[in-house]
Amino acid sequence: MAEHTSNTSASALAQKPASPPSEDEGNSPPRKRPRTRAPPQMAASNADVADFAPQPEPQPTPSIAPQLAQTQPPEVHRFPIQPLNRFQGASASIKRPREVAHFSYDDNHEYRDDESSINYYLPPPVGADLKEGFDTFRHYEEKEDPHLDSLLKALAHKESKDTEGSKTKADFVTWRGMMTKIMTAPYDTFAEFSMFATLHDGTIYIEEDFPSRSASRAAESSRPPPRHLHPDQQSQAMMSYWGYKFETLSLIPTLPSTTPPDQIRKHQQSITSNHAQHCSIVHTSFGPHSLLLGGEVDGLLSPKPTNPDTPIPWVELKTAEELPPPARQQHRDILKFERKLLKFWAQSFLLGVPRIVVGFRSKSGILRGLQMFNTHELPGMVRRGTACWDGNVCINFAAEFLGWLKETVREEGVYSVVLRKKGGVVEVRKVREGTGGIVSEEFLAWRKKQKSREQDNGEQEPEVPVEGKIEDEQKSERTA
Repeated sequence: MAEHTSNTSASALAQKPASPPSEDEGNSPPRKRPRTRAPPQMAASNADVADFAPQPEPQPTPSIAPQLAQTQPPEVHRFPIQPLNRFQGASASIKRPREVAHFSYDDNHEYRDDESSINYYLPPPVGADLKEGFDTFRHYEEKEDPHLDSLLKALAHKESKDTEGSKTKADFVTWRGMMTKIMTAPYDTFAEFSMFATLHDGTIYIEEDFPSRSASRAAESSRPPPRHLHPDQQSQAMMSYWGYKFETLSLIPTLPSTTPPDQIRKHQQSITSNHAQHCSIVHTSFGPHSLLLGGEVDGLLSPKPTNPDTPIPWVELKTAEELPPPARQQHRDILKFERKLLKFWAQSFLLGVPRIVVGFRSKSGILRGLQMFNTHELPGMVRRGTACWDGNVCINFAAEFLGWLKETVREEGVYSVVLRKKGGVVEVRKVREGTGGIVSEEFLAWRKKQKSREQDNGEQEPEVPVEGKIEDEQKSERTA
């Protein structure tokens, strides 16, 4: 089993055996978005964009009850995605993500302030059946809104251990998944998201609209299966399971070099579960906007370095349908895979994960091959291939959107942030007062305690300096 680095071109990927891909509508050929004219400035108000932004029919806004009580409907601010050419060119400066905190969930999905759920990567056996163990899968799914509680608990724990009592500050605090949706929106034809944002002490906290997500999942699970299925076509639940099974085969809790082969085999044959996770929280920036992002990391290629300024050798694990052999390969096969790479790249880029291992599988779920990619090389690879997305545009779009959101969310309260499928416009409106549980009471109490302590000591509020060189990973691609 050979692995290759990510400077492999799209044509080189043709060496993987496969069957024609067809997984979900998100990978189908793109449809044109509603065309809009560019706003005079990025931080446009509702009045500025009213003349050129598409006006969708009014729909009920997902909310954290109770709704904002007022006689007049809340002002709606709109940020159009099109035209994309206003985001082209050199990307905004990016600060390399640097880990500032972490936490784990154990086998019962209980929060732990440690690294007990860290795993290490080893190449899984090619030929493995990813369907095995589906009937015993321990699947964890949130029943109640988790908000940002675990992320904020880890930050408070980290700050409490700091002898100087430093506060970790940023313009935005959110999960990596929210930023992934924002970054990829320009090139995802079926992009849609619903989030909530709140401003507290100069920081905007963003979380997923949990009620809307739960309703969407319930509707999807109750949807009847297609009337006519390909003999090898699997259910959505089975296809989701393949990714978890791939992780079970690829990750062990001890260093592979020091783990006996029989222990490795025993772990690979264990019950697949997504209860245990390890999450990294990083400080990064898009242009002038600083962010604290939390997200699950799959595993390590080698032990974590002791020097906090040294990049951590995380690895992200993904599965994709194998490409047809060269004789049968068509442009749409490469196009589908390179579109999938957009999300792979964005997820890893945001947390500073340097490597991505893709397991290529058959339509029936048999692991056919492996390929390792360097995260920062994927935009250049796609540019030289199908050019179906541009990393610079994604970064610039995210930077401009964050700046616009700063100008929009200037008062305390809960705001809905919604992009409807094929809508082409992100809409923001205030839906209630307070923080809606987005910022936990525990974290609010901790920060209040910090401020009181600083006032008693007559000190200015210290801030954690987040060092690290500024890296625009896209600049190297423009000169490649």
